[in-house]
Amino acid sequence: MRASAAQMVFDPELALEALIDDRHPEKMATAAWAREELVDPDLAGRDERSEFWREGWERCAAHGIQGSILPVELGGQGLDLVTAMLRFEGLGLGCDDGGLVFGLSGQIWTMQMALDRFGSDEQRRAVLPGLASGRTIAAFAMSEPESGSDAMALTTRAYRIDGVKAWVTLAPVCDTIMVFATLDPQLGRWGVTAFLVDADAPGVEIQPNRKKMGLRTTPFADVVFRSCEVPESARIGAEGAGGSIFSAAMETERAFLLAGSIGRLERQTTEAVDYANHRRQFGQPIGAFQGVSHQIADMKLAHETARLLLYKAVALQARDTPSMMAAALAKLAASGSLAGVRIHGARGYVSEFGVERAVRDTMGGVIYGGSSDIQRNIVARLLGLPA
Repeated sequence: MRASAAQMVFDPELALEALIDDRHPEKMATAAWAREELVDPDLAGRDERSEFWREGWERCAAHGIQGSILPVELGGQGLDLVTAMLRFEGLGLGCDDGGLVFGLSGQIWTMQMALDRFGSDEQRRAVLPGLASGRTIAAFAMSEPESGSDAMALTTRAYRIDGVKAWVTLAPVCDTIMVFATLDPQLGRWGVTAFLVDADAPGVEIQPNRKKMGLRTTPFADVVFRSCEVPESARIGAEGAGGSIFSAAMETERAFLLAGSIGRLERQTTEAVDYANHRRQFGQPIGAFQGVSHQIADMKLAHETARLLLYKAVALQARDTPSMMAAALAKLAASGSLAGVRIHGARGYVSEFGVERAVRDTMGGVIYGGSSDIQRNIVARLLGLPA
């Protein structure tokens, strides 16, 4: 295992600046770029059709988003974690397409970071430059239809891979899949092994995109493996190391995947303040009513709490120190709020103003990367309560 390029460069002074300056220039520059370059007049239509925006993905790659944390020699920019987080905050703040931001976050903070840390030099050279350039897309396949929160309860068998992976983000548009299979289900987590598999390899069947409540512009699908033979060179790490690779990826994902969501939460809060100042009822702005102002105060509390915990997790990761507690708390703080709809009233409920789409996208946070109940279990266990 190696440290990622992002972890090898860490400036504590920059981390402190990011922590206290919620209008950091790096973040605001990315937000401004997103408002200018990631405008899609057909976003509502694509959301309705659950359609991926390939052009937006390629624009992000040209701007360096996909290459943010990858080493320069592999086509990346070698940015430190703090700068990368600021970029993704800005992306969430400035981009209307929450599904696009989620898809980018999933590939970068789960798939790319795991492959950069645990893959062989040959695997990294073969896959990561294409991901950085946006020419190719990768998916991360762990969950199975019956495994749920018991992530290590796999039935998909290794080397001659047979089984089904469920809820695979970006599967319908991906070129490469990091798939977790077991040498023997009786071994539990000690049998779990990770592999790189081409999406068009014999025996790989990607199912149609699944319709869902939110994040519709990032496609999800099941992937069926039928006697898909993979060579030993496709294995990532040692046999049985997949459980550790997956756990490390989830620790990273729980915190860093939320940077875009935290930017979106800031945007929702700002929009709620603006609306509450301009919408009048009973002769005064609705922001004058405590029922409204307290909801907005709670939105700001959630945003600030999640943001502080995010940068704490970044600092811990950069020091190769466990960040599980901070990551779990950050995810809980940023996951799912209906306040935006409640404050906007009927305008928040109908589709034409985009408020309900943003809320639908946000609600996915109570599930992906481990449900909110799982995050509470993690916090309780780390506090010393019985497992």
